[in-house]
Amino acid sequence: MARNLPLLASQRVVQICLFLFAGIGLIGGGLQMYLGQPETTPRLDNVHRFLAGVYLGTAVICLWAGITVRRQGTLVYLLALGIILAGTGRLLSISQVGVPEPAALWLAYLVPELLVPWIMVVAHMLVQRRTKKLAELAPTEVGHARGPHPYQASYSRRPTASGDAPSISPS
Repeated sequence: MARNLPLLASQRVVQICLFLFAGIGLIGGGLQMYLGQPETTPRLDNVHRFLAGVYLGTAVICLWAGITVRRQGTLVYLLALGIILAGTGRLLSISQVGVPEPAALWLAYLVPELLVPWIMVVAHMLVQRRTKKLAELAPTEVGHARGPHPYQASYSRRPTASGDAPSISPS
């Protein structure tokens, strides 16, 4: 069963990246939700806390994706895209209005936002290539020459309630 097999090294890299983003988002989003935007207008505080909620929600999604990393596909790429876009927004802000103080802290936020998603994407591409090659070589539970590999979710044919042709559903 896939759950008993160790993660591939590239899957572990993806998982660590997702857990890193989850930790940053839970701490940062929670703090920003609590603190709001000090010394500002009600409008800006409202927007700030709304985005803190988005930050927290994304952190929960990253946590879930990290826990269920074996079953993840496109979600990993979408999360990486969101984080790259967030880092790009920070970079745009820095170019338009300058680096907030202390500058070293804000630049330390920027670097992982622009680098770690790319590491995660490359590692996930390696996972998908490897599992695709292994799936082509190994027979599956449903007796096909091609199919999912144990490192990915397995699927089985189940009849529909009406007795029509079987559908493919996760087992």
